Amino acid sequence: MLSKEEISAFLAREFPQTKCVIESLGDGEALLSHPVGEEELRPGGTVSGPVMMGLADVALYVALFTRIGIVPLAVTTNLTTNFLRKPSGDRPILARCRMIKVGRTQAVGEVSLYSEGSPEKTVAHVVGTYAIPPRG
Repeated sequence: MLSKEEISAFLAREFPQTKCVIESLGDGEALLSHPVGEEELRPGGTVSGPVMMGLADVALYVALFTRIGIVPLAVTTNLTTNFLRKPSGDRPILARCRMIKVGRTQAVGEVSLYSEGSPEKTVAHVVGTYAIPPRG
C-alpha cells in the first residue's frame, strides 16, 4: 500500500489548488480534512456544498489509490451527495471514505462528512463511482 506521504506528494504536485489534507489511510479507506475559512462559507455561515463535494471526491480518489496505486487518469463518473445537516462554519470538515467495490474498470465508494469533533453528526453522505483506465 502507498504511504500517506506518497499520495500527499502526488496531490501537491498535480492539484496544488487543493486544501485537502490526508489524515490517515487504510486498505480501501481514507480520512481527509479540509480547513474552513471565510472563502468556504456561504450565506448563513455554513460550509458551501461545492467544498464538501470536492472534499468527498478527493477522499474517494485517495481511498481508491490505496487499492490500485496512483492512477492519475482514474476519473469520477458519478457523485451523489445527500446533505443532512448544517456543518459548523468554524471547524474543519472531515471526510471518512471507504471503498465498497473496486473492480478492473470501475470502483464505488462512500464518504461520510462531518465537522471536526462531531463524527457522530454526519453532515453529508456521498456515494461516488470512478472509472479506472486500462492498466498495462
